[in-house]
Amino acid sequence: GHMAAVCLCFISSHFSSRQKMAAVPESGDNRESAGRSSERGVHQAETLGFYEAKEESNKHAGQKRNLSDLSLLRFISAELTRGYLLEHNEAKYKERREKVYTCLRIPRELEKLMFFGFFLCLDAFLYLFTLLPLRVLLALMRFITLPCCGLSDGRLLQPAQVCDILKAVIMIICFVMMHYVDYSMMYHLIRGQSVIKLYIIYNMLEVADRLFSSFGQDILDALYWTATEPKKKKRAHIGVIPHFFMAVLYVFLHTILVMVQATTLNVAFNSHNKSLLTIMMSNNFVEIKGSVFKKFEKNNLFQMSNSDIRERFNNYVLLLIVCLRNMEQFSWNPDHLWVLFPDVCMVIASEMAVDVVKHAFITKFNDITADVYSEYRASLAFDLVSSRQKNAYTDYSDTVSRRMGFIPLPLAVLLSRVITSSTKIQGALAIVSLLVFYFGLIALKVLNSIVLLGKSCQYVKEAKMEEKLFQTPPANTPGKFAKKPASKAKSPQGTSEEMQSESIISQPVSLSESVSTLVSSNSSDQFLTTPDVEDKGVPQGKSDGKHCSSKEDLLEIDRFTICGNRID
Repeated sequence: GHMAAVCLCFISSHFSSRQKMAAVPESGDNRESAGRSSERGVHQAETLGFYEAKEESNKHAGQKRNLSDLSLLRFISAELTRGYLLEHNEAKYKERREKVYTCLRIPRELEKLMFFGFFLCLDAFLYLFTLLPLRVLLALMRFITLPCCGLSDGRLLQPAQVCDILKAVIMIICFVMMHYVDYSMMYHLIRGQSVIKLYIIYNMLEVADRLFSSFGQDILDALYWTATEPKKKKRAHIGVIPHFFMAVLYVFLHTILVMVQATTLNVAFNSHNKSLLTIMMSNNFVEIKGSVFKKFEKNNLFQMSNSDIRERFNNYVLLLIVCLRNMEQFSWNPDHLWVLFPDVCMVIASEMAVDVVKHAFITKFNDITADVYSEYRASLAFDLVSSRQKNAYTDYSDTVSRRMGFIPLPLAVLLSRVITSSTKIQGALAIVSLLVFYFGLIALKVLNSIVLLGKSCQYVKEAKMEEKLFQTPPANTPGKFAKKPASKAKSPQGTSEEMQSESIISQPVSLSESVSTLVSSNSSDQFLTTPDVEDKGVPQGKSDGKHCSSKEDLLEIDRFTICGNRID
């Protein structure tokens, strides 16, 4: 019995020691879990801004975090004292700042382009009243003196003279036809309509004007080429007749359309409550909705800028016609001009504001810099300078028409009709005044041309595009752009300056003579292409294909566009 008691004591002591040994790691696990919980508590305290929690965790490392620490007062204190660093996303904020600077630069850069484009349109418009009659007289003198002088190059008239005569004949025929259109009857007919009808009519007229401008220049170009292309048989000249009648019909219809536009604007000016004028100006802001949220590239924005230049000049001519008609009705009273002045300024200001807002947001949404407008201005300047070259293949007024969709013939016919019906020339003093006015127009045209030519040469040099002036014109296939030749001949360096000085005053020569004046192109020939293939990491060989139309040279774009989208 004694031995049994001893064995029981030994077994009980053994089990108690085993329990104590098992309790040691359990307490260690508790310490580790408590330590982890305290670390999590410290991390949570740091995120909430309680930096003093580290000291508390050292004192009470083995205890659980008290729930009273997460009080509403501490949360509010954390919200008031927490901070952050913008440097962690520096690139994004710099990009946003640049976008703001770009939007602030857009009005200045856009108005510089508009100002330059306005005087380009004015130069082409004044050409029809000043230099075109003189050029037609010189062509007729050449035709009359043919029996004495003979044919020097086998042609009765030069191609440029034929085109000038065709323009003058079209203007005279349309001017005579416009005398059979009663402006007063049209005014009262439009004034009798309701405001909503007039608003719809004005919108329809704007769309029709763009469509006429798009198709009209093609009709005129077809007439000029049909009349001047080399023909082997005399019967081939008969084809000029249908083209001529088509051109006359187009100019007459377009003139009627512009006349209805001017009459609707005149009714809006003379309305008592000015509600129609307000609705017509609000139509400009609808244009923002249709343009801003579309995807634009640099080429599309260039076409839209040209369209805006043409539209602004067209509106100025319409406002001039409205002022002339109103001044005639009030017997040329100067006081009535000040009555019209606020409305004229309101129309012009709304047009400028819409253009600025539209271009600002288009450049913002499409990541286009404000420097692109200087490229557009250089491209327009290149057209002006290239029309004075030896290898020029078109008149400058036709180049402006193709680039901007601005056709000055209908506006010139309508303005001539309004001026002749509003004024009466009687007596010698009136004739002298008319001659003085005509010579003043010639002086204005010459001065405008000289200043434009000087500024254009400056813009072309700044853009480093002088070498393109001595290249032959691209032979485009119908509906496609011509590809650049792989190799070009080089001209001696010593003769480049002489060619630049002689190219402005010399006459066009044949294509075989102009081939010798080619200059090889370098990396600057890729100027005004968009988007740049190298900037996006796309191989140059893969730039053709479906994205080819978006990467064409701006100098090769001569199609008029509607809302910035090219018509192919």
